[in-house]
Amino acid sequence: MLKEEIDSLAAGREFSRRDFVQTTVGSGFAAALLPVAAQTVTTDGAGLEAGSVSIAVGDLQMPAYCAQPAGKTKLPVVVVASEIFGVHEHIADVCRRLARQGYLAIAPELFVRQGNAGAYTDIPRLIAEVVGKASDTQVNGDLDATVAWAAAHGGDVTKLGITGFCWGGRTTWSYVAHNPAVKAGVAWYGPVARPYFAGDKTVIDLAASIQAPVLGLYGAADTGIPVETLTQLEAALKAAGNTRCEIVVYPDTPHAFHADYRPSYRKEAAEDGWARCLAWFRKNGVA
Repeated sequence: MLKEEIDSLAAGREFSRRDFVQTTVGSGFAAALLPVAAQTVTTDGAGLEAGSVSIAVGDLQMPAYCAQPAGKTKLPVVVVASEIFGVHEHIADVCRRLARQGYLAIAPELFVRQGNAGAYTDIPRLIAEVVGKASDTQVNGDLDATVAWAAAHGGDVTKLGITGFCWGGRTTWSYVAHNPAVKAGVAWYGPVARPYFAGDKTVIDLAASIQAPVLGLYGAADTGIPVETLTQLEAALKAAGNTRCEIVVYPDTPHAFHADYRPSYRKEAAEDGWARCLAWFRKNGVA
């Protein structure tokens, strides 16, 4: 059970299933997230090619949400790894924000084999039945397929980045360790001292394999990610010879501070983190 997710959501909150509209990947919000907060950001899709796509992974057709500037090719690519709730409207909006910066941004539904993460209202069940069954081996393979799809659909994967939130933040660290072609990553409040899938290594354990620059964005008041674990990761990265990673910790800031549709949103930290994210990609060859 992931304490930071449970603490940041109102347990047992009532909602109307009429509010849960998720007909395609990237539309609507997950049931566990309703009602969404009034400050939810919505990015206009004008001038973009944006919507659901299908990625072949062996015999599986994996859904994903993709956004990119209309009519453009040879675009730098940013893969977006979702929270535990899958690819809902907020993750799609992040893709549109990146597309407005000139990227082909794509968010694959990495829980598709395990079930519909967006339909769960009980967070412990979601973690046990879906999130905790998605191993790094499975996820990294699906991300490899996502990168291949992007290369065939207008993306320049010599300029490849990845970003993600919570579960996706940890996935960002893991995928950078897995794929040496990634130029840079930006991990938003992803746990570093424990895996989600029982057989996986921690991010700290993976430090020696993380050679690309990763920017970690964390909150000091995140009850599920103690600051001392970030210090341990920094030490492990340094011991492995990686001096290009950076971890930023925002004081008095909770988990999910970028999630503008949730009460955990902190506007100042979110906007600063987003500016740092874009600058990090530009600085490290993802532009």
